[in-house]
Amino acid sequence: MTEQIAQTEQLETPEQPPAQTALLPAGERPRNRRVLRAIGRWTAAALVCGGLGAATASGITSMDRSDVPGLATESDGRWDYPRLSLPTLPEGSPRPFTVGNPHEIHHADLRKLLLSAPVGATDDKNLTGGWVSSAQYVSEYEESHRADLQQALDDYAVRHIAARGWTMPDGTTSRIYLLRFNSGDMATKFMDVEIGAGLSPDLTLKTTPGEVGIDEEWESATPADGQSALALYTEAKPFGPEQTRQAYIAAGDTLALIVQSRKGGTRAVPFHQTVVLQNQLLS
Repeated sequence: MTEQIAQTEQLETPEQPPAQTALLPAGERPRNRRVLRAIGRWTAAALVCGGLGAATASGITSMDRSDVPGLATESDGRWDYPRLSLPTLPEGSPRPFTVGNPHEIHHADLRKLLLSAPVGATDDKNLTGGWVSSAQYVSEYEESHRADLQQALDDYAVRHIAARGWTMPDGTTSRIYLLRFNSGDMATKFMDVEIGAGLSPDLTLKTTPGEVGIDEEWESATPADGQSALALYTEAKPFGPEQTRQAYIAAGDTLALIVQSRKGGTRAVPFHQTVVLQNQLLS
């Protein structure tokens, strides 16, 4: 589906945006959430979706176009993404999933880990691949969730948020948010407790007023390395004027939200392609 990642591009020195929050006080229990239930729901999602790390991505990228079931023709619906490349790291900085990096920190500029828009896309003028505020991220959710989610971002000390968006000629809109926390444990806890993963997320997006469930068109193998975990959801029929698909990627200290919407219904192939490629950049 994609070409292999080349780890050759030079990493630019990132700007240092102001830290947005303070650390969650030691011993403080997360607000208004059932922790064990949330963790159980994430486990259910991992079993249904298949927790995905580099295994699925490398399996797909290592196959020729004609070898991927259902993806053998030029009209299979995949988008033409630029070649992927991982930014080089500052000297002495380890990759996130190595023995010398117990907190699974991504030392690369978060903006460099955002997936680029595919060929033919029209860029979202508000989501250009740079830093965005927590208020921008929170605006993706139904209004009733926003105040609590904003407080959670403060409590869990989200450090930086980067985002990119675009619209394709067929009307599909895509938005990707990357949230960086102080450690992998903090990012996972935020996902488990505040977002909620399982057969459906606890928080509803503003573009999904209908019922949301596991994306049953997604197929993946459970990886041996456990580097990242994915939960993919789709808005069930009957939906309104447009349908939305969403995915969460928990990869070390970074949590990704991917949203795709399209009038008349979203397409599985480009959505899954986008998720796989973004996961590669974070793994």
